[in-house]
Amino acid sequence: MSVVTTARLPLFPLNTVLFPGLVLPLNVFEERYRAMMRELLKSDEDEPRRFVVVAIRDGRETAPTATGMPDTVAAAPVAERAPADGFGPDPIQTFHRVGCVADAATIRERADGSFEVLATGTTRVRLLSVEADGPYLTAEVEDLAEEPPAGDEADEAGALAEGVLRAFRSYQKRLAGASERSLATGAELPDDPSVISYLVAAATVLDVPTRQRLLQAPDTATRLREELTLLRKETAVIRHLPSLPATDLTRAPTHPN
Repeated sequence: MSVVTTARLPLFPLNTVLFPGLVLPLNVFEERYRAMMRELLKSDEDEPRRFVVVAIRDGRETAPTATGMPDTVAAAPVAERAPADGFGPDPIQTFHRVGCVADAATIRERADGSFEVLATGTTRVRLLSVEADGPYLTAEVEDLAEEPPAGDEADEAGALAEGVLRAFRSYQKRLAGASERSLATGAELPDDPSVISYLVAAATVLDVPTRQRLLQAPDTATRLREELTLLRKETAVIRHLPSLPATDLTRAPTHPN
């Protein structure tokens, strides 16, 4: 029986979903999160500077975002802002219960006191409680491990991953045109079905509830099966929108801050 590990970590709510292995650029200028970054900078450089990224429920926007695939598609920085009316008497109700631990590889303070942060998703966690009494939010979390498939499950996951990549090639050709650089045509693609499932989840144009559902899927095969259904559906939709430029489909929304 595996041992469930718990920890209390800083909490960074956004209106996006971070997946393990994905890169997240952040533009941090609200004081609550400036304080978080200042505290993270106090840790030893050899130690991971960890915080939890969690998605907001019900459109309570804390952070305009722009997500993209690491390495092959440039991601626009994510800008954050705190809700004007606070988090209510029970802050955990504001957020989805499954998030992702982020490791801040770089934290750079600007002259105006804001921060430019580049973080990478590492592991999934489940929120157990949220505290809003300090200078920034913290959460008690437990690891939500995803065991690698083995035996027949591994064979199934491998076959599903191949199908998902084929569907993703078709999707991206419809979305951006065959001449555009894409995950599907990159020279280096992962062999691990779990990694493929997270990359495709992040690279497909989906709303936050759908991304959240993929993040908290119980296993890789379940995530891949849902992605296969989603990709086929999205490709069919795009096929019937020939007059809509691909850039309009991929452009992230602009929010005032």
